Amino acid sequence: MITIVGLGPGSPGHLTMGALEALRSGRPVLLRTAIHPTVDALRAMGVTFTSCDDLYERAHSFEAVYQAVAERVLQMDDVVFAVPGHPLVGESSVKLIQARSPERVEFITGPSFLDTLLITLGLDPVDGLELLDALQLDRRLPAGDLPAVVMQVHSRAVASDAKLALMERYPDDHPVIIVRAAGVPGEERRVEAPLHELDHYDWVDYLTTLYLPPLKQSEPIEANPRRWAPARWPVDPLVEVMARLRSPEGGCPWDLEQTHESLRKYLLEEAYEVVEAIDSGDPDAICEELGDVLLQVAFHAQVARENGTFDMHDIVQTITEKLVRRHPHVFGDVKVETADDVTRNWAAIKQQEKGAAAAPVSLMKGISGALPALSRANEAQKKAAKVGFDWDDIEGPVSKVREELAEVLSAAPEQVEGEVGDLLFAVVNLARMLKVDAEVALTGTTAKFMRRFQHIERRAAEQGRILSEMTLSEMDSLWEEAKQAEMTQKYGKK
Repeated sequence: MITIVGLGPGSPGHLTMGALEALRSGRPVLLRTAIHPTVDALRAMGVTFTSCDDLYERAHSFEAVYQAVAERVLQMDDVVFAVPGHPLVGESSVKLIQARSPERVEFITGPSFLDTLLITLGLDPVDGLELLDALQLDRRLPAGDLPAVVMQVHSRAVASDAKLALMERYPDDHPVIIVRAAGVPGEERRVEAPLHELDHYDWVDYLTTLYLPPLKQSEPIEANPRRWAPARWPVDPLVEVMARLRSPEGGCPWDLEQTHESLRKYLLEEAYEVVEAIDSGDPDAICEELGDVLLQVAFHAQVARENGTFDMHDIVQTITEKLVRRHPHVFGDVKVETADDVTRNWAAIKQQEKGAAAAPVSLMKGISGALPALSRANEAQKKAAKVGFDWDDIEGPVSKVREELAEVLSAAPEQVEGEVGDLLFAVVNLARMLKVDAEVALTGTTAKFMRRFQHIERRAAEQGRILSEMTLSEMDSLWEEAKQAEMTQKYGKK
C-alpha cells in the first residue's frame, strides 16, 4: 500500500490527525523533500523518515526528478509517502504514481498552500481564479481577465523565467503580490511590487507563490500588445512537424531542398485553390485548402528560422500587433462611423508607421509584381482612384472598352499584343466601377467553361465519339445541354 500524506503549507498546526497517525504508525516514511518547515516538528515527534532530496541533486530537470521520485515510491512494498501541501495540488510525482498503480494508492489530505493564500490575500475562488505552475508557463499563460495565482516559484532563477514569460501577457509594471510561506507563523512574507521586480528578492524559495490581479478592462492594448500572445500557439504542432520534415537527420529529402524561391509557385497555387473552394461553397473544402495555405506559411517560416531571420511566432506576433495598431477604433478611443472612415484611418496609420518625414512614395509602390495580371491592374486602378484619378461614372469605362476593342481590331500585327493589353485593362476598370473583382469573375467563368467542356467530353465518350472527329455544331449542342443542366440545378426548372 502507498499512503500519500499531505504535510500542509508549512505549519505543524496544519497537520491533520489522520496525517499524524499515518506518519507515526511505524510504517516506512518517505518524504518527497525534507526541506519543509513541518519536518523539524516531525523529528521532535520521533518520526523517522528518509527523503528524495538526493534525486534533486542528480537530475537535470524537475520532470526528471518527479519521474525518479515516482519510481522510488513504486518500488517500495509499503510506504507512507509525504509531500508538502495537498497531495493533489501541483504534485507531479503523485500524478505519476497514481497513473501507474492506482489500486495501491490511498490519500490522507490536508490543507494546501492555496487555503492559506486565500486567507492571506482575502480571495474567494468562487469569484474566479486561475491557478498555474511557474514551471509550465511556457505551455500556458494566464488569460489576464481573472486573478491568477502562480505556484512553485521555487527560486530566483524560476522567478526570472516566470517574469519573462508573464511579461508576454502583462505590462512590465503590472502590480503583483509575492507571498512566501503563507499562513506559517514567523515565516510569512508578503510584498507588493511591479512584475519586472519579481526576481529581485533574495528570499524567494520553494515556499513562494505569486499573485497577479486581473488586467484592467480599460487598459489599452497598445500599452503592451504582446500580452495577447498565447504561451503555446495553436500552430505549434504544425511548426513541430515542419521542423521534423526539414531535419537533416531523418527528414524528407524533397522538403530539405526547398527555398523561399522554389516555394513561391506553390503558395500561389494554394491561394487559388482556396478561392476555388470558396466558390464551391463547400466548408470542408475551404477548411482543407486554407490548411494547405497555412502549410506554405509554416514552410517559409521554417526556412527563415533555419536562416536565422524570423520564425512562425514572429509572423503571428507581427500581424497581431499590426492589427491592434491599425484598429484604434476597436482597441483604443478613436471613433468611426463608416467603413470608409476605417479605410482612411488605416491608410493614415500605415503612413505614420513608414515615417512622416520620409520622402514621398509612389502610390504604385507596394503593388506586388507576383499578383495575377487582372488583380494587379485592379490594385493599380484603385490606388489611382483614391486621389481622384478615375472616371466620374460608368459611361467613361464603357466608352473606353469600345474604343480599345476597335483599336485591337484595326491594329497591325506587331501592335496587337499591346492593344489587347489595353482592352483587358479597360475591362478591369469597367468591372471595378461595377464593383466586380475581375480576377474572381474570370476565375469563375474559366471554371464554368471547364465544367461544361468536361460535360462535352463525358457525353462524347458515352456515345463512343472522338472529340476531334465531331463537328463544331455537335459539340455546341452538348455545350447547350451542359448549360441547361446547370441552369436546372441552380434554379430548379428549365
